Amino acid sequence: MTTSLQDGQSAPGRAAVRGLGLTQVCGVAQGRGDASALASAPRLPCRTVLPPLEGSHFCAADRRKKKDLNVLEMPSIPNPFPELCCSPFTSVFSASLFPKANSRKKQVIKVYNEDGTSRALEVPSDITARDVCQLFILKNHYIDDNSWTLIEHLPHIGLERTIEDHELVIEVQSNWGMEEENKLYFRKNYAKYEFFKNPVNFFPEHMVSFATETNGDLSQALILQNFLSSSTYPEIHGFLHTKEQGKKSWKKIYFFLRRSGLYYSTKGISKEPRHLQFFSEFGNSDIYMALASKKTHGAPTNYGFCLKPNKAGGSRDLKLLYADEEQSRTCWVTAIRLLKYGMQLYQNYMHPCPGRSGCSSQNMSPVRSISENSLVAMDFSGHKSRVIENPTEALSVAVEEGLAWRKKGCLRLNTHGSPTASHSSSTNLAIHRAQPWFHHRISRDEAQRLIIQQGLVDGVFLVRDSQSNPKTFVLSLSHGQKIKHFQIIPLEDDGKMFHTLDDGHTRFTDLIQLVEFYQLNKGVLPCKLKHYCSRIAL
Repeated sequence: MTTSLQDGQSAPGRAAVRGLGLTQVCGVAQGRGDASALASAPRLPCRTVLPPLEGSHFCAADRRKKKDLNVLEMPSIPNPFPELCCSPFTSVFSASLFPKANSRKKQVIKVYNEDGTSRALEVPSDITARDVCQLFILKNHYIDDNSWTLIEHLPHIGLERTIEDHELVIEVQSNWGMEEENKLYFRKNYAKYEFFKNPVNFFPEHMVSFATETNGDLSQALILQNFLSSSTYPEIHGFLHTKEQGKKSWKKIYFFLRRSGLYYSTKGISKEPRHLQFFSEFGNSDIYMALASKKTHGAPTNYGFCLKPNKAGGSRDLKLLYADEEQSRTCWVTAIRLLKYGMQLYQNYMHPCPGRSGCSSQNMSPVRSISENSLVAMDFSGHKSRVIENPTEALSVAVEEGLAWRKKGCLRLNTHGSPTASHSSSTNLAIHRAQPWFHHRISRDEAQRLIIQQGLVDGVFLVRDSQSNPKTFVLSLSHGQKIKHFQIIPLEDDGKMFHTLDDGHTRFTDLIQLVEFYQLNKGVLPCKLKHYCSRIAL
């Protein structure tokens, strides 16, 4: 009895196969043999003595294997997936073709805070920026007010950006070069979603053109609807400073932001199609804030932003743009973020914790920051509490409570053998140093940098020592996307020290009482104190 393989084999090949034992041929067809066995086959005799009585069984098995081998023959049509093809002498169900278990690979990331310390984390490859923030929030027992942010910092080109909550951290790191010393920072950013609360402050009328002509009558909800709609998108326009290709000088050009990308006009402020030139798209680019622009890039202003391709090799691929004021830069950056991510940003804002990393809404109760609540003066002396609406009464109550609180504190210190009442003034001067909003000895520029990093939202503040007068303090406050500085003057009256912001009309025994009062009342300030700017620890 003989057996044959494919029709394309030569006569010596068929003779060699006839020379093999049938058990060996069947083993080859089943994937148990080896191709090298065929190469040595001509050395075997051409005849094989079959075992008696069992030959019929082997012939039936041989015919079945022959049929299987014919099925396994390659088709005459070219196979578009050659990597999936297997030899007719190997098993069709190779182990490499079976789907493997979906194991989440883990990588190590390093996250920094403002004082330069860092924490290394081993995280899965599909972890998002929001997941990383949630880990630090839970571990350090911070209040989750949806303002904690992961920042991508690129020191070699002076850029940084807010990593959106839904972005994959490992994917962001994969775009870094091996020689670049890029870092991830964990910090507050109160302006991350502030445009959803107050869009009018982020999109001034002179920079935005809506589809409707009555843009002045648009409510905040309609403004957001225009930005989040997939069919309509407002046009952002205005002057920006940029460099022309191959030139070192900066030129002021009129730009237009549309759904199809960013354009600039070659003739004044004309928006005719023949005068518009394409500048950039945003599908493969991220938007960054420029740091120390005048020193790093020789820019005309400090209000710069940059469109950087995801896999840019260096500064030659950067597209730097500079506005004349902070409000203009904020409008451009916010509009580009909304254009790039759209409804995804709104979902991040409305549902900050989607349930990954064990932070689902079922196992975590919602927590709000005190700074997010509306603070009002209350009177709890009667049977029922009431809101104190009279500012004069609220002021007097605040002063009385502050004095009573200070007296109780001094008495409590005396009972434990601590400083006596005669030393209470020195105690009052030092007690504020433990507060998170106080920064001991930082410059005016450093204070502005910290506030800008944590968001130019109305009410972001810090208190610091004055550099010009060592006996006074300075309140640095953000309002109207500008930073204003107010000097806190010390006053001495009847042997007691007080602090004031309004030439003694309102006096406070210490800085803690002053801050608490202006968190409740605007007073002489342009707005209430809402969010303190602090240096956090991981």
